[in-house]
This record gives sequence, structure tokens and C-alpha cells, in this order.
Amino acid sequence: MAVTLPVVAGVDAGSECVKVAILDATRTVIGRAVVPASGYFQDCIQEALGAALDEARISGQQLAAACVTGFGAACSPLKAVTATEPACHARGVFEHLKKPVTVIDLGGREPKVIRVGPEGRALESRHVRKCAVGIGTFLMFTARHLDVHPTRLMDLASNAVKPAKVGSYCSTFAEAEVIEQLRLGTPLGEIALGAMHSVAERIMEIDGIGDTRQQVVVTGGVCEYFPGVIEALRGLGVSAEAVPEPILAGALGAALFALDSTHSAG
Repeated sequence: MAVTLPVVAGVDAGSECVKVAILDATRTVIGRAVVPASGYFQDCIQEALGAALDEARISGQQLAAACVTGFGAACSPLKAVTATEPACHARGVFEHLKKPVTVIDLGGREPKVIRVGPEGRALESRHVRKCAVGIGTFLMFTARHLDVHPTRLMDLASNAVKPAKVGSYCSTFAEAEVIEQLRLGTPLGEIALGAMHSVAERIMEIDGIGDTRQQVVVTGGVCEYFPGVIEALRGLGVSAEAVPEPILAGALGAALFALDSTHSAG
């Protein structure tokens, strides 16, 4: 594989997964990696970066720059610039679509609604209330208590006739309601579907998402692993679609900011 210099790295250190994208000067992703956020963030970042560099078939010494974003960005052992999560997700989505859109960032911790302008900048970012954060973690919790791998939660939900009642206001209360539904003997598929509806309802509570006239696209690991959330959003009136490789959108945006920094340095 021919690599065009300079080569840069974008790191998105999320609360559930660390993602890395390696980009060359043609803005082509030549290496990517996703590893679970387990243990110290600096170790996870090193592991993900190493795997992405291996796929790109280059060494760390060949990187001209790096940019880090996400919940664990402050723990990065890399010499890197930083950028906010809304800025990186906006930039990553714009790289694919080249037009203003509304982005729903569904990561492990805090969902955001981001309005992206005509140049790929995040013009506005709105969040859920603090007690409703942790959506990816909540879905992982649900999968564990339903005794299925997280990637099978959607399989369970697809067999359900109706969603179980799982509230959306507070993540802690929602987890308690999952346990209560199990105690009541509610079918597992209905609980799985109810959990996805709970997440969709939290997003709908963010100001402005129901009124946007822009195309709505979704990024983050939740829509990568739990596509039922997108289906639940559609059921609530939001015509949403996932971007390509949604879990890597933030890392891609970070890599583009790193590439910008090489031009500035030049």
C-alpha cells in the first residue's frame, strides 16, 4: 500500500472504547483500531494506536502529528493537540457528507446533538441532563443482565412484539427497572427493546432534535453495536441514518485536525 506523507493519527478515547484512525496526506484512512476501555486510559490508547499502526504498516516514529479527543483525552501519553468531541464528530461526519447536517453522537457516556455548519464546524452542541448520561454503559449493563453478548442485544429485541417499560429520565433508575422487569419474568426481547427505546427517548428530550430540518445522522459506538436505537428514533419521528463506520467518526475528525496542524507547522 502506497502511503502519502505526512501521516497523522486521530485518537478518540471514549468511556467504553478507545478508537484510533491513521490518515495519510490524501485523507485516506490507512489504519484503524477499536479497543475496549479497560484499565488505565493511557494503556488503552497505546494498545489501540499500536494496532492501528500495524494495520497501516508504519511505525509511530513516522507520525507527523496526532490529535486526541474524548473522555480520556487528558490521559493520553502522546504528544498531541486536542479537540472537543463535538468538533471532531462534526468534522468526521462532514468528511463523509460534505454538507450541513445535525449529528446525534451516541457514545458510551453522554449523547449529544451537534449542529454542523457548511464548513464542517460544530456550530452548536446540546447534551442530555446529567442524570441521563451513560447510554452505552447502560446498554452494556442491560446485555450483561440479560446474559447475552452486547452484539446480540439487537437479536433479542428484534423478536419482541412490544418494548418493556424502561424509563428514560435517569440512567440509574433505568438500570433498576431492567432488574425489576427480570424479576417480573418479562420476556428478554421486550426488555432489550425497552432499553433501546429508553435511550431513544433520552435523545428526544434534548432541545431541538425534533424540530431540525437538516438531515440527521448518527455517530458513535451505540449505533455501531446497537442499531435498534436508530430504529427506535425513527419510531419517534426522527429520520436518522448512521454514517459509514460510525464508531470511528470522532477519531476521523481528530485525525483531520492533526493533518491541519501539519499544514500550519509548514
